[in-house]
Formats: sequence, structure tokens, C-alpha cells
Amino acid sequence: MSPLGLDTPTTWEALLSGRSGIDKITSFDPQGLETQIAGEVKGFDPVAYMDRKEVLRTDRFVQLALAAAQQAVRQADLRIAAGKVEPERVAVVIGTGVGGIITLSEQFKTLYEKGPGRISPFLVPKMLTDMAAGQVSITLGAKGANFGVVSACASGADSIGQAAELIARGDADAAITGGSEAPVCPITIAGFNACGALSKRNSEPQKASRPFDAQRDGFVVAEGAALLVLESLEHALARGATPLAELVGYASAADAHHVTSPAPHGEGGARAIRLALNKAHLSPDEIDYINAHGTSTLLNDKAETEAIKAVLGEEAYRIPISSTKSMTGHLLGAGGALEAAISVLAILHGAIPPTINLEHPDPDCDLDYTPWVAKRGVVRTVLSNSLGFGGHNACLIFQQFQE
Repeated sequence: MSPLGLDTPTTWEALLSGRSGIDKITSFDPQGLETQIAGEVKGFDPVAYMDRKEVLRTDRFVQLALAAAQQAVRQADLRIAAGKVEPERVAVVIGTGVGGIITLSEQFKTLYEKGPGRISPFLVPKMLTDMAAGQVSITLGAKGANFGVVSACASGADSIGQAAELIARGDADAAITGGSEAPVCPITIAGFNACGALSKRNSEPQKASRPFDAQRDGFVVAEGAALLVLESLEHALARGATPLAELVGYASAADAHHVTSPAPHGEGGARAIRLALNKAHLSPDEIDYINAHGTSTLLNDKAETEAIKAVLGEEAYRIPISSTKSMTGHLLGAGGALEAAISVLAILHGAIPPTINLEHPDPDCDLDYTPWVAKRGVVRTVLSNSLGFGGHNACLIFQQFQE
């Protein structure tokens, strides 16, 4: 569920076409804000996935998660309620950065204008960051481990990594995992504007997210959800499932440096990449594509480039890299999950989405960022980076499944 489409095929086709999902904000009047653009999920009707009463009781980030979860289990034919898998062995791990911030900001207004007696009884269950995982579990009947992961913009990637660890240690056979975010509201935009993180290119929304470009001026907030079904190989094959790809590496590392700025030379990100490669028993020459964090901020893009070069050496100049945030915007806590899904699609279809808006190459960002046009060819192994405020760094490595 992304600013480019309401399902996987639509989103993937838009990515390969180099289409932007960024536009003027329509969900509220952005007049007076420095940034008036965002990546909104267009045409989403939650009633297609839940009844009207539940829509009133859930925040948008939960609604998006429920929609993505239902699409994911349908594609994977993971029939929990039908008794085809053990409900107690299916985990749900879903990350988010800001949770129910739309609900929370609306209820603050109610509190100040109308008093505490008018606060919604659904405020707490709508705003809690674990409620995407909780509601997906309730709706699908998954009774295994159930929790949310919050590590800022690394939340989605960390959720997938933690779900994989649950399966690896034998605590689950399968997991529904990823991230969901619905941050497009005045307080989010104003807050990121206050710390100078967002693009102000309001007159050219589709050109605002420009990772690795010398004229980048910040990221673009976006909403959406992406969920994957992970399984042990034994469980997947036993129920007749066809694996799409294999998750072979996951690692996380902290900068321990600054709440918003990356560590000098991307040191924390470099350690996460190195750890993920070591866990996957891979060398740099085996990576075919890197889906970069690539936020379109001055500090991130330079630091991530330095991190990639520090670990991969001369191979860094050979490997195609792209930031799909140039088209989707930055889904915050759901970004790493969407980009994990894109990594799997790159393997399945032998295609690497481009980085659009790369018009003025930054001398500090001197790698192959796949400008403007998608590349075709065999993609066996993909590294996906996710870096977040607070010094969070998470890396996932996906590989073509070999029977």
C-alpha cells in the first residue's frame, strides 16, 4: 500500500516506469506550513478490508496494515483461520515510527477545545504503536508472538529481521511482518520542518525527493504499509508454498552519536552492512543490487555512500544502487518494509528500479545510483539499507531461492 498504488503489481509497475507518487497534500489544508507536499496513498477505502465500526475504532496506520496483511496472506495462501497452519505458530511483528499520530493530534485539539470529557474512548487503542500488530493478529487469528518494533526509520527492516529471528530460534513457523505508517498530518510536517529535515520544493512535488542529487533539500514524508510472509523453509514446503526469495542476512547497529545526524563517514551504517554480509556468508562481489536508504537529505546520502564504500571497497562502484524513495517518498517506519518488498521483486523480475530526479550528481555521492531508467538483468542478491533518527541502522539481505 504505497503512494504509487494500492497493491504490489501497481506499485512495482510505477517504480519501473520512474513515476513519482509525491503531490500536494490533500488530506488536510497545508496552508501555512513550510512543506505542503507528501506521498499520500490515493483512493484507499478501508471498508474494503474491515467493517465500518472497526474503521471508526482504528487509526489510518492500522487500516493500511490490515489491508497489506490481507493481501500478503492471500498471495502466500497462508490460511490461518482455515486450519491449514497452526495459529499458535504464526507471529505478527509490525514496525512503525510514529504510530497513531493522526488520532493523537486530533484528540489533543478536542482536549483543548472541548475538555477531557469529550476524549474518544478509542484514543489509546488507536494511537498505540503496537496496534498494527495487535489488530492484524485479531483479524487473521494469528496467535504466536505479537509485538511492534520502533526504531524510527529502521522500524520496518528491524521488524522483518526480528521476525526472522523468531523463526530461526524455533519460536514460530511463520510470521506476518513489515511496517505501516500514516504520518501525513500538520504536527508531523511542522515537526520535521522545525528540525530542517523536509524538502520545501512545493512548486515541483514530483521533483522534491532527489536522493544523491547535489540540489537535494530534504526528504518527503509519505504514508503506506508493506507486509511480508516469512516462513521456515520446512514449513513453506510442507504446505506446498513457493518461496519468492530467501532472507539470508539481517543486522542492526547503533551510531551512538547524535539523535538526528548520522555518525561521521556512516560508521554505524557500515557496521550494519558488514555484520549482515558476515551473517549471510557473502562477499561484496556477490551483491547484485543495493536498495539504498537514500532519503534525499544532505547528511544521509553522503554518509550512506561512505558506508557502502567503506565495506564494499572497489565493488561499490560496480553495484547498481537506487533509492526508490525518489518515487515513493519516505514512509518513515514503513520505509524499510516497502524496500524489502521491492528488493524481493527485483530478484523475481530481474529488474532494478531507478533513482529519479538525479539531475545534478553530487561529487560526494559518486556511485552508480541507476539514474532515471530501470535496469534489466539477473538479480540474485540484494542488500537493503534502513537508517533512522536515534542512530538506528538495519540491513537486510535477500537472495534468489535455490531449490
